[in-house]
Amino acid sequence: MPKSIAIDGPAGAGKSTIAKKVSANLGFIYLDTGAMYRTVALKAINEGVDTKSQNDVEKIVENIDITISHENNTQKIFLDGVDVSEAIRTPEVSAGASNVAVFKEVRLKLVDLQRKIASDKNVVMDGRDIGSYVLPNADLKIFLTATVDERARRRYEELLQKGQKVDFEEVKADMIIRDNNDSSRTFAPLVKAEDAIEVDSTSMTIDEVVEKIMYYYLEAGKTSPLQ
Repeated sequence: MPKSIAIDGPAGAGKSTIAKKVSANLGFIYLDTGAMYRTVALKAINEGVDTKSQNDVEKIVENIDITISHENNTQKIFLDGVDVSEAIRTPEVSAGASNVAVFKEVRLKLVDLQRKIASDKNVVMDGRDIGSYVLPNADLKIFLTATVDERARRRYEELLQKGQKVDFEEVKADMIIRDNNDSSRTFAPLVKAEDAIEVDSTSMTIDEVVEKIMYYYLEAGKTSPLQ
């Protein structure tokens, strides 16, 4: 029976970074679900479609081709056969991803793909609604969070390192908007699952967060056969 760890939380909480390290430690596949929504947004932007237009976005999703591969624990995502792993990491696509993620048809299509991957592979999956909706029976559920100022600082520094010219206040404002979009959507919103363990990473290092999650996973294994 494949094992799964769900890591949910708001934008900039460090989910992807943490999930990659935890998956590497366990030898699991890492699945960045947010990348899938970014890919839908990129498709819309490339075709001149407003990411806030539900009808237009849902038409795009009907025939979209999203495939995922893993090489040395690194996820590569392809849109219509083209590697868009880097192209989906711009602020414009980030905002668009938050817009398209509120549409039910988009989520249903992508969740189906996510569940198929988790059905036959051990996975660490991160996103907004993994523990609450995508993988309600995950072996371990983590809700990773941090203050909005800290999350904005992390994203700001990440974008600077990639050579993008960004303004901190704009990054923070965008994050607040994304938080609101993610938490207020009617279908599968960002929410802490009842059985999730909350981890506030504001004053923690990456390694400290990883160590804590590994501890929780191993502790869970003492009461249920995880391995």
